[in-house]
Amino acid sequence: MSFNSELLNKIVKVYGPSSNEAKIREFITEEIKDFVDDIRIDALGNLIAHKKGNGKRVMISAHMDQIGMMAIDIDDNGFIRFTNIGGISPVYSYGQKVVFENGTIGAIFCEPVDDLTKVKLDKMYIDIGAFSKEEAEAKVKIGDICIYQSEFVENENVVFTPYLDDRVGCFIAIEALKTIKEPVNDLYFVFSVQEEVGLRGAKTAAFSVDPEIGISLDVTAHGDTPKAKRFAIGLNKGAAIKVKDNSIIVHPYIRETLVKLAKDKGIPYQMEVLEFGGTDSGAIHLNKEGVPSGVISIPTRYVHSTVEMASKNDINNCTKLLIEFLNTEFEI
Repeated sequence: MSFNSELLNKIVKVYGPSSNEAKIREFITEEIKDFVDDIRIDALGNLIAHKKGNGKRVMISAHMDQIGMMAIDIDDNGFIRFTNIGGISPVYSYGQKVVFENGTIGAIFCEPVDDLTKVKLDKMYIDIGAFSKEEAEAKVKIGDICIYQSEFVENENVVFTPYLDDRVGCFIAIEALKTIKEPVNDLYFVFSVQEEVGLRGAKTAAFSVDPEIGISLDVTAHGDTPKAKRFAIGLNKGAAIKVKDNSIIVHPYIRETLVKLAKDKGIPYQMEVLEFGGTDSGAIHLNKEGVPSGVISIPTRYVHSTVEMASKNDINNCTKLLIEFLNTEFEI
């Protein structure tokens, strides 16, 4: 399987922070509309694409929203104070460029401190190069959201860019739905909203789709850098099959099915036991009377930074595993 750098490069650059996913939803719709039987948008903004089949009703979820920063105040000199939309690290954010939906560029810095590692967001500000409150307000309003601005970079081994979380999951879902021509199962590809602020889109989408099986695609952490916290996940070691995180203990049948498929098809894999965080499957598996659910995770370094890094081989192997999973005749 060749690596589709062109698509990934495009998809990570589209503006779409939590609650404001219209542009990325439009991008994905254009990308997939010729490969599915039906597309609809629910009341919360989830994009739900149906690829008809006769087997189990399967919901595949990847969140399309991004973390970001929302303007909460503008001072007399035009400096913008902000709050977080999702998990924003002050250390990762210091000195980074950001861009608002209208194209306004700014830079994040903070009040003078002795120890930068102890800085909190309430001491930070965005400088858009304005010299007065009025000048700043002509470009940025209270409630506007900005995201990190950085370049997509790749070499023969990896990609590193902001917003692999979770545009790489969307990328894998798109590649899979384009590959599957005659579905064994009844497939609902959900590109969900507001995951970064509490799995909100997946919750409403699951209620609507009413799946019999759920699978989500998302990034996971790493344990393979110098003196990293002990964690048996590393780049270029295969697709990560989740066992648990703070939102779910994966259903044994789903976990065992993924492992068996990986072994039978020669797909490199590793087992993921994450001690924090969650994915859309955390919401899906609690829908109505319960949904057997699992997660295919993409090992990623430096999550929620401007240089999230993932292995091209791992991404391809996650795609292969998803395709095999969706082509399975489930016995549950």
